[in-house]
Amino acid sequence: MEDSPCHLQRLRCSVKNYDWGLPGRVSEVARLHALNSNTPFHADDPYAELWIGTHDSGPSFLASNGVSLKSWISENPDVLGDQVLRKWGSDLPFLFKVLSVGKALSIQAHPDKELARILHKLHPDLYKDGNHKPEMALAITNFEALCGFITLKELKGVLHSIPEIVELVGATNTNLVLQTNDEDDEEKVKPVLKAVFTDLMSADKERVTDAVNILKSRLLQENEVRQLTDKEQLVLRLEMQYPSDVGVIAAFFLNLVKLNPGEALFLGANEPHAYLSGECVECMATSDNVVRAGLTPKHRDVQTLCSMLTYKQVKDASRLLLDPFVQIFSLVEGSPEILHGVSLNQYVNKYTPPFEEFEIDRCILPQGERVVFPAVPGPSIFLVTGGEGNMNTGSPKGHVVTEGDVLFAAANTEISVTSASELHLYRTGVNSKVFQAS
Repeated sequence: MEDSPCHLQRLRCSVKNYDWGLPGRVSEVARLHALNSNTPFHADDPYAELWIGTHDSGPSFLASNGVSLKSWISENPDVLGDQVLRKWGSDLPFLFKVLSVGKALSIQAHPDKELARILHKLHPDLYKDGNHKPEMALAITNFEALCGFITLKELKGVLHSIPEIVELVGATNTNLVLQTNDEDDEEKVKPVLKAVFTDLMSADKERVTDAVNILKSRLLQENEVRQLTDKEQLVLRLEMQYPSDVGVIAAFFLNLVKLNPGEALFLGANEPHAYLSGECVECMATSDNVVRAGLTPKHRDVQTLCSMLTYKQVKDASRLLLDPFVQIFSLVEGSPEILHGVSLNQYVNKYTPPFEEFEIDRCILPQGERVVFPAVPGPSIFLVTGGEGNMNTGSPKGHVVTEGDVLFAAANTEISVTSASELHLYRTGVNSKVFQAS
């Protein structure tokens, strides 16, 4: 059978040079974009995100003719498959990215669908989509993030040991936390946490500056006589990146999560988080809605962020995150989960978040081996990050692929991949559970 022109389409992708990106000489985003676009990168410029998809803020284009992927899909909606077309219309429901994080991203959250529609209607210049943005980050290198609130017990420890926070939130809030029972259900804890966090994030700029400076001086002194905790070391790092920023202190309220390559973190709507360092592939619903409140020079919307958060807390996170025998670390509802993926075969791991719009497959194919990605009822996008091989949909010749290549695969297309050298690739598509349920 000969390949239809719709089966596989090579894409040229967009790059974002946000100031938190890694310098071009060490950035995976810079390397992949240079290979993908046949344009050199600038060694000292920051390269933050490679965007792969149809979003207007960073569209992809067909390599063959320069037509945008969004326009091409609109003209060839059958490539999405009937179920995707019915559910989401003639557009991709997911957005795929590569991130190279050189310094912390903002403390942020993504609104749910209802809030996204409201924010987009009220402030279309700031919130450019009426869509939610659940997301998943799959680590390429060691990767650090802040996400979700620490437990009540841990928060009490923070208030006992970090006087600068007590100074900012005041005695009333502090006593409210300390007098709350650790065994109380989360509905009793949430308003307490919300009150303290909102007062912290809303604190006067001068008071925040004083508190951060005092905290920095104290930790540098204590570092002379004791080993600082991971969180304390992080706070000093954040202060160097964002001096006098309330986000430096807010980090004490959030869980510090460290991913190894091949581990993934997913984040639902209205959960606070900030990526800190490392490189990852990221997938999300097609949206660019972000509500920020710290560690950023961009617009801050503290009131919206503090009012929208779920204020759910991780319980016993340290034990679960460190258990090497658990393949999927299930934490309490609404909190981040760490996924190791499920092995589909000896070369491919699948990462399935609890969101309909997307999933990710990670494939490491040794030299001379072959793997088949079965036909699925929805579209897929393949990203090659290392090595060289051949991608075949049925024609005798197939398509030679190498690092930096990005290919769109139409629904109901079986993809056979062989490697000429060890091949590293990622596939993203609509969550398989959508098709299993129908």
